[in-house]
Amino acid sequence: MRRIAFTLSFLAAAAVSCFAQQWEFGGMGGGGFLSNVNVSSPLGAATTGFATGPALGGFVGQNLYPHWSGELRYGYLLSGLHISSGGVNETFAGHAQVLHYDLLWHTNRKGSRVQAFVAVGGGMKIFSGTGQEAAYLGPNDKFGAMTATRQLKPMASVGAGLRFSLTSRVFLRTEFRDYITAFPTQVIAPAANAKFGSLLHDFVPMVSVSYER
Repeated sequence: MRRIAFTLSFLAAAAVSCFAQQWEFGGMGGGGFLSNVNVSSPLGAATTGFATGPALGGFVGQNLYPHWSGELRYGYLLSGLHISSGGVNETFAGHAQVLHYDLLWHTNRKGSRVQAFVAVGGGMKIFSGTGQEAAYLGPNDKFGAMTATRQLKPMASVGAGLRFSLTSRVFLRTEFRDYITAFPTQVIAPAANAKFGSLLHDFVPMVSVSYER
């Protein structure tokens, strides 16, 4: 009898726990500020990378525990390609997309109008060059070539932010993310004998509005 009572109590507690889980849906906007990498070559030095541009996206989160939650996030970043050397900056249209899952640790949500949080996770980033490739050689082609192609890279995501309660179910968030990938050397391809830096950071401050149910 005691075993049955214990089992029923356990199942009831599990049901309450599942019912207490909250889902959060949000949309976000901000900007991407990407680091450049250095290019070394027998013909000189340059920098290459991706330009600053707007960032848009959305997320779905599940709040499982008082201090832990998880989020699946998608982002679209408008960031053109460039190679710069000797005061000459050559550009090429492009964008990137990110898809990742993050684990968040936050201060206790209950009874607080402001919560701080940190996030860490991973996923993928798809770099796309969308410009028109030219037949002629530009002054920086001795360092690399910007191409109309697409390349997927594994991505690490780290960040932090604040979450403000506007109502009992609507929230405003300010946050900062760093998307870390290897450099996409098919989208911006090194020229012969040129060497690119290997690591690319995409610093993305964002503001989002979310609804919790």
